[in-house]
Amino acid sequence: MFLEHLSLTDFRSYAQVDLALSRGVTVLVGFNGFGKTNLVEAIGYLSTLSSHRVSSDAPLLRIGTERALIRAQLVRGEQKVMVEVEINSSRANRARINRANPIRSREVLGICRSVLFAPEDLALVKGDPANRRRFLDELLVVLHPKHARTRMDYDRVLKQRNALLKSAKSAHYSRAGVGAEQLATLDVWDTHLAGSAAKLLAARLELLNSLRPYMAQAYAQLTDGSKLLQADYRSSLEPLNDLGTYDAGASNTSSSPGIEGESEDLSLCDVDELAQRYVLALAQARKRELERGMTLVGPHRDDVELLLGSSPARGYASHGESWSVALALRLASFYVLSDDTHIEGNQPILILDDVFAELDSLRRRKLALMVSTAEQVLVTAAVVGDIPEELSGAQIQVIPGGVIESAAQEESSQGQELLIKENELSDGS
Repeated sequence: MFLEHLSLTDFRSYAQVDLALSRGVTVLVGFNGFGKTNLVEAIGYLSTLSSHRVSSDAPLLRIGTERALIRAQLVRGEQKVMVEVEINSSRANRARINRANPIRSREVLGICRSVLFAPEDLALVKGDPANRRRFLDELLVVLHPKHARTRMDYDRVLKQRNALLKSAKSAHYSRAGVGAEQLATLDVWDTHLAGSAAKLLAARLELLNSLRPYMAQAYAQLTDGSKLLQADYRSSLEPLNDLGTYDAGASNTSSSPGIEGESEDLSLCDVDELAQRYVLALAQARKRELERGMTLVGPHRDDVELLLGSSPARGYASHGESWSVALALRLASFYVLSDDTHIEGNQPILILDDVFAELDSLRRRKLALMVSTAEQVLVTAAVVGDIPEELSGAQIQVIPGGVIESAAQEESSQGQELLIKENELSDGS
């Protein structure tokens, strides 16, 4: 797959910008603050319907506007498809495919596949567990769009259950106390949460199993290969103890480096078994949950522990090692998506946003050699000298509010604009 044309309207710093692209390597060059990252952020948004920089859509709208529009012409194998996503400030976002009638934005998930590495990805190694959970969940949605519904269902049930627990906590400290009706309602929400949690956990575990060999391979290629990169899923769903109960909410990992937690391989369980375990774990955790007014068991409490050799990467990896680990995670995502045989022309767009400035010359060359054969690689840089010779390709100058393309790219852009106008006329737009 590759992106042939990108058009943005009122997105971030751009009132309007049109960008023609082609297969192979394209370098977007411009001073910091000129809008390079805004361009690649828009492509990433088409893949996941979320930004890698902010948690809400509001900052994506140009100041003073009510909506932003991202339009992309994609080529997958022998087919071309145009995807449009409209981001709105006061109503639900909408989308269109090939200029058809508007649809819900999530219906375009899976059409534009991209893997974006950015400086923010250091949080995958150094940050809190929420960053690593988000990494898995966003990749799940790109790989299998149906899991967007899995995440939505789980988040909805979790929100309702937390509201009930918070209410019950208040009642516990009042004269009325927690009533039988509230406890019965909590039983119902336990069942709903267990079902949604089991589906999400099973999907995460399957995905992590696919990522592991690629993570290790990518890290070894980026470094001298002296340390093995591993990933262990740490679930709040604890193994049964000697008494046949769960110690729900407690950590199942050791705080000492080099000592592995005695965690069970939950990937051997099917969804029904996982759901039953969640029901039991929630029952065991109920007293603590009522005291704290929150759900203590579920995928929202889980983590992926990254290990270099026998030590946790978080807290023990050097700055250079942390960058290499983060890169290995994104490269593993690229390889897993490329392996997906359900999609023709399935190789995703690979985006490297301001990566090379943080790498030494050896790691720059190693990374360049690893990605140079991808169907489309988009690289941003403030200085052309940061880009290794192995990634020579087209260059586009990014200036405030726009871009300057080469003659060949301008010709391609004009052709794309003509194609868009022809589509509009044929559709009666």
